[in-house]
Amino acid sequence: MKFSSRLVAIVFAAAVGIIAATPAAPARAQQVTADNVQGVTHFRRLGTTIACGGATTPAAVAQIKKMGFVADINFRRPSEPGANVEGERAAAKAAGLRYYNIPFDGEHPSDAPVDKFLSVITARGNQPAYLHCSGGNRASTMWFIKRMVVDHWSEDRAWKEATELGMKNLALKKFGAEYARTHKAPKHLLVM
Repeated sequence: MKFSSRLVAIVFAAAVGIIAATPAAPARAQQVTADNVQGVTHFRRLGTTIACGGATTPAAVAQIKKMGFVADINFRRPSEPGANVEGERAAAKAAGLRYYNIPFDGEHPSDAPVDKFLSVITARGNQPAYLHCSGGNRASTMWFIKRMVVDHWSEDRAWKEATELGMKNLALKKFGAEYARTHKAPKHLLVM
């Protein structure tokens, strides 16, 4: 069977159009809004995808669930002053939220917590997620890295969104950008 090059071009163009029209929700830009959530400092929400916050009390976890989040990802170290990792874990379980504590040292960042976070945030059923630490820098840094490594955003685009979410630490920006330059997302993490 012989196909004309024109027919092949039309079929190819149609296929590309269909693929291009398929939404890649996690990679699309959404507006960041600030909300006042009792028991959470610096709460910033990115549409329906994620929210980043600072210190979060166990009492606030039920409200996080009511807002539609399915996962609570805490970057605080259990030894940090004011961190109540076990109390938050119990509150998340009671509220029906998936809970992850991924201790991330903002003063001495390392790859292991980032690797764990990327595995968690891309796992089926973990979004929308609430990410938090004590002030919001570590949480928004993790999202900054996710945008570059998984969603293939440029550093500038990811930085703009991350600063709206609360990222202010330039040392963490440097760490995140370097991580993104040296790590490629495994095929199972790529957003199609």
